[in-house]
Amino acid sequence: MYELAGRLFPICRSITGDGFRRSLEMIREEVPEMTVHEVPTGTEVFDWTVPKEWNIRGGWIKDMRGETVIDFKDCNLHVLGYSVPIHQTVSREELLEHVYTQPDQPDWIPYVTSYYKERWGFCMSERQKERLTDEQYEVCIDSTLEDGSLTYGELILPGETKDEVFFSTYLCHPSMANNELSGPCLMASLIRYVKSLEKRRYTYRFIIVPETIGSITYLSRNLKEMQAHVKAGFVLSCVGDDRTYSMVSTKYEDTLADRVLRNVLHYHYPDYIRYSFMKRASDERQYGSAGVGLPVCAFCRSKYHEFPEYHTSADNMDFISAEGLQGSYDAMVKVIDALEHNRHYVMTCPCEPQLGKRGLYPTISQKGTYDAARAMQHFTAYADGRNDLIEISDIIGVPVDRLIPIVQKLLEHQLITFD
Repeated sequence: MYELAGRLFPICRSITGDGFRRSLEMIREEVPEMTVHEVPTGTEVFDWTVPKEWNIRGGWIKDMRGETVIDFKDCNLHVLGYSVPIHQTVSREELLEHVYTQPDQPDWIPYVTSYYKERWGFCMSERQKERLTDEQYEVCIDSTLEDGSLTYGELILPGETKDEVFFSTYLCHPSMANNELSGPCLMASLIRYVKSLEKRRYTYRFIIVPETIGSITYLSRNLKEMQAHVKAGFVLSCVGDDRTYSMVSTKYEDTLADRVLRNVLHYHYPDYIRYSFMKRASDERQYGSAGVGLPVCAFCRSKYHEFPEYHTSADNMDFISAEGLQGSYDAMVKVIDALEHNRHYVMTCPCEPQLGKRGLYPTISQKGTYDAARAMQHFTAYADGRNDLIEISDIIGVPVDRLIPIVQKLLEHQLITFD
């Protein structure tokens, strides 16, 4: 995952354009089954319209001595996202009207865009801005903004049922490692994991879209089917750092997605942070919006908007790690496994079963010998059809991944059945 992020990092991406396509193709080298869809400029998608396609080849500011002040080649955040082309000499005053900085973080270059109003501009650190003291500057942005299409990737892995688990992530930011690349890189590995399962109870739907306009576009094409079949969904965003884990709940915090993610994070990282739907900011906004109402949470490590490096040049490959990505992968594999085994289990015999004769309980009764079997005893007590596996885990205080082997042993001995 980290190696893939490193290969993707230099590419300048946006909500449309060749940078997005090139990045998606690199991910498809890992998961070639993913299909690519193109939606033409001008397509109406609910209350929105697919915008013109933007591509950029370069951009710079030079002083009148011909010395380069900033260059897109050095950092692709230097050009305002979706800037229209320009090549002219401007006064310092006019240039400053088109310069964006983050004054409270004077050494970092901010990420700024203008998708839906045409303008040109540059981004730089506050320190660089302070050095703009000449009377005139030559500015150049070599870009195009013209009719084209919006691109997204999709993969559906069929299961035994039409009930779906949905994963969504985005690929529309330029060189930012945690906010941008960690989600798609994690998704590629999760796809491989789901493919490796001998049996899949659920059908799995994976999409890689440009944030906001991409999820809206996808919903405009698939909403009814998703409303009929999606039982739990997760937006993967900012999952590569080492600092914490967090989630953004659904609107009413009562869906299967909420319950399983809360359970896994509680045992995987007890100090995780749970945010309400009021703190939404990624594509869980669209999935939980009025008229859509899909059961989709956001899964993060340090949540977008909440870490200082967010949307700046400091969100680089040093900010994420292989260990951070691995931790996110481990957590989401636990989520998948929990969902696959989450059923309402019912004991097949009345009263407490005789576990010892089946080799499931110590035959020597001595203080300390039965501690390891207590989880199985607790599970059998609550396997009465009233609680699903996640609820039993919550009640007895045992992680779902520790209950799954218990379930499998009890099924082998025909001591439980399920709906």
